[in-house]
Amino acid sequence: MGPMLESSAELFSSLYERALAWLAHEVTEPGLIVDAGSGPGVVSCLFAETFPGARIVAVDGSEPLLERARARAERQGVADRFSTIAGELPDVLDELDYPADLLWASRSLHHLGDQRAALAAFAARLAPGGTLALMEGGLPPRFLPRDIGIGRPGLQARIDAVEAEWFTQMRTDLPGHVAVTEDWPALLAGAGLKYTRTHTFLLDLPAPASDRARAYVITSLSRLRERITDGLDAEDLATLDRLLDPGDEASLHRRPDVFVLEAHTVHTAVRAV
Repeated sequence: MGPMLESSAELFSSLYERALAWLAHEVTEPGLIVDAGSGPGVVSCLFAETFPGARIVAVDGSEPLLERARARAERQGVADRFSTIAGELPDVLDELDYPADLLWASRSLHHLGDQRAALAAFAARLAPGGTLALMEGGLPPRFLPRDIGIGRPGLQARIDAVEAEWFTQMRTDLPGHVAVTEDWPALLAGAGLKYTRTHTFLLDLPAPASDRARAYVITSLSRLRERITDGLDAEDLATLDRLLDPGDEASLHRRPDVFVLEAHTVHTAVRAV
């Protein structure tokens, strides 16, 4: 997963850079930034670039991914103010030496069964006046036109419905799952923080797709195909299989109309001084 996660995060670098520049208007001169659920550290290193006076701590449950994060920090010349902690969120945050001035959680919260309790734990690790930045939600991705010339038009809209059901089941199956209404400003306020603002950032990579963007689309739909056993009818599954077949003239490997259009939403809240 390491190379795939790293390549995907690099593809989204322009989106993350705009999100971090937006955060920089609210968070001035942070001393400690924690990337909770950092993966291979692409965004962690962008934080080091955006905030040159900050110490960065990348936190993740996978030590191999953190190895990649440390190697990236070394390559980018920020290893002297970059460290990692391996362990499961949110409890691993107790290992921080100091409270965070900025805690970034990018699509890691929804992998935790009790999101309300996890937000409270995140809030508890903030310094007075510290900011929690939560990337959750946005819009489903689009990779292809509505009518792609094979199968029924509207394939991705139908995939969205299947993905929503899969996501609900994934959440339900998590240990300690607690259902919550995903009103992020209200949940942040419930964690004792003062909600400040929300902004959505767009990644718009038009057709014809670059090799990296095309690889991302192929990987995304391949992983989706692996976990889909119900929800799509036989015609849609056959269309998806054609899209993933490198030998098919209509496949994602050859199509000139492949693009990437995604929207990710960031919510921020501050701990009282």
